[in-house]
Amino acid sequence: MKARVLSLLTAGAVMTGLLTGCSGGTKNVGASGEAGKGYQKIELVMAVNGTDIQIDSRVADKFAELVEEASDGNVTIAVYPNDQLAGGNSTKGIEMIAGGGVDLAAYATCVMAVIDEQLSVATIPWIFDDYQHAREIIDNTGGEYYAERLEAKGITYLGSFHNGFRQITNSKREVRTPEDVKRLKIRVPGSEVYMKFFKTLGADPVAMSWSEVFTAIQQGTIDGQENGICITESAKMDEIQDYLTLWNYTYENDLFVANTEIWESLEQKTRDLLQEKAKEACEWGRDTVEQEEADIVEEFRSEGMTVTELTEEELDAFKEEISGVKQEFIEKYGEKACEAFRIESE
Repeated sequence: MKARVLSLLTAGAVMTGLLTGCSGGTKNVGASGEAGKGYQKIELVMAVNGTDIQIDSRVADKFAELVEEASDGNVTIAVYPNDQLAGGNSTKGIEMIAGGGVDLAAYATCVMAVIDEQLSVATIPWIFDDYQHAREIIDNTGGEYYAERLEAKGITYLGSFHNGFRQITNSKREVRTPEDVKRLKIRVPGSEVYMKFFKTLGADPVAMSWSEVFTAIQQGTIDGQENGICITESAKMDEIQDYLTLWNYTYENDLFVANTEIWESLEQKTRDLLQEKAKEACEWGRDTVEQEEADIVEEFRSEGMTVTELTEEELDAFKEEISGVKQEFIEKYGEKACEAFRIESE
């Protein structure tokens, strides 16, 4: 197993004693002969990008709880939210999981795309009808595609969970037609898919760190943002935005992954346990997002936010408007990727 002490120390966020052991984030202090149902005694480090109340951190915490319980405390997971080990830099966080600076991680595909842009294929607008449709495809051919792409980067795919269908909020007006989006300054992640989508609709998309968005909206620097319902709520966007449109324009998921070299160094029984509990935690995360979104939307309404749910006819107007750019991305990602996610040409 490669030494990773230097990379973790430079991250500046590792507590003394946590990483005392054989290699950086992994602390292996026993073998399979010990008590604890025969599991090796080991501590693994898991990095996530979100705050401690966002779904990626919650899934990681659930995973840690499941693993510790099933192994009688022999296998433990130290979870670091907010990309603490990478100084808050998600790109560096991806480099750390690829290089072995951390053992496990969960990142949105738009973030993982820094190592392979093909990982963003499922963010092409309006390719999934609903969460069940997304589950079905990703749990079969889509997940196989992720696994193949990640394997080439030294990363092992363990599962996927919802980051959420992305909606739009703003402080200017209700959004019901493509015309309503024009000239709105909307914060988006740096993803090419999101940038081109809003430019095509005549908006002014602004790539901005998520930590800056609340203040930027308060100061009028931008008019709104697009994100999943749970993240919109945890970031308190309802306190500063008057309008929410539910249009499920793109789906975003988080990939639950491990560094391959570290993964393969673990005992088979430990790997089996981690794989099983990663899948269980991912399912828990999916269920949680689906259940909480409806409650959050109702809460937004009760607080006076104008919540607009587009009809199929209204959605068709948006789909027609962006059909050209959607086809561009279908051609860019290519036949193999689109076949894996059952994406058909326009």
